[in-house]
Amino acid sequence: MKGTLIGVGTMGPGIAATLARGGLEVTCYDVSAAQLRKAEAEMHALQVKVAFEADLARAVAAADLVVEAVPEKLELKQAVFRELEKLAPANAILATNTSGILITRLQEAVSNKGRVVGMHWSNPPHIIPVVEIIAGAHTDRDVLEKSKKLVTDCGLIPVVVEKDIPGFVHNRLLYAILREAVSLVEKGVVSPEELDKCFKWGLGLKLSVIGPMELLDVAGLDIYEAVASYLNADLENTAAVPAYVTKLTRQKNLGMKTGKGIFEYTPEKAQQLRAERGARLLAVRKAMQS
Repeated sequence: MKGTLIGVGTMGPGIAATLARGGLEVTCYDVSAAQLRKAEAEMHALQVKVAFEADLARAVAAADLVVEAVPEKLELKQAVFRELEKLAPANAILATNTSGILITRLQEAVSNKGRVVGMHWSNPPHIIPVVEIIAGAHTDRDVLEKSKKLVTDCGLIPVVVEKDIPGFVHNRLLYAILREAVSLVEKGVVSPEELDKCFKWGLGLKLSVIGPMELLDVAGLDIYEAVASYLNADLENTAAVPAYVTKLTRQKNLGMKTGKGIFEYTPEKAQQLRAERGARLLAVRKAMQS
């Protein structure tokens, strides 16, 4: 089976490497020659073999699956899908790695809407095994099932999302946690360091083994009902981005990529943290699968 990855920025190389390890013949395409060269170096480091192509038509000519991973801009993604419909084989699945744009909006760009499906990976995609398979309003059931099987055959864990809603499931859960976390820090309830300690060694450890719906049964639905009756009203529910975050972004303090965000990073420290966290994630994954 042949797959093509469109866009080799932040997520692209990891997705391509994972598909290649799953047995697909993978070709990577990007409008930037520099990005292709950078991705080629990353593939060498990940020890996987994929092809690189600077011509879109040649990249998708024989593809069974095309995964779009270009920047999160609706107009750009729609333009890519219009081109893919012209150039890719008629039976190829057209998937998008969008993290929040409605699949239905992307389906508007093509005439054969049924073959467009969401395939949302989690970063880093070569380590985190979950892939959301999202049905747009027009996605064929057969395309959804084929996408699920493809992900499963690659040794990954598909999560089928039946309704097309902003953020899907993964990011809605994540952003609900982040909103409350930032609120607690912003209000001075806890420091960023102590909050992360609480989550990683408490909730994070627990939730990696017991999912939220399972946890309701473990704790007891009566206990949840009693606590939720007063605590839910006190949880952060603002629709606005917290001032704690916007102040930092206005200062161009964006996190690891700029050397400073909530915490500070030297290039060496950032590289070390990425390596350490990748190794720990792999260790946790292996433990969960044992």
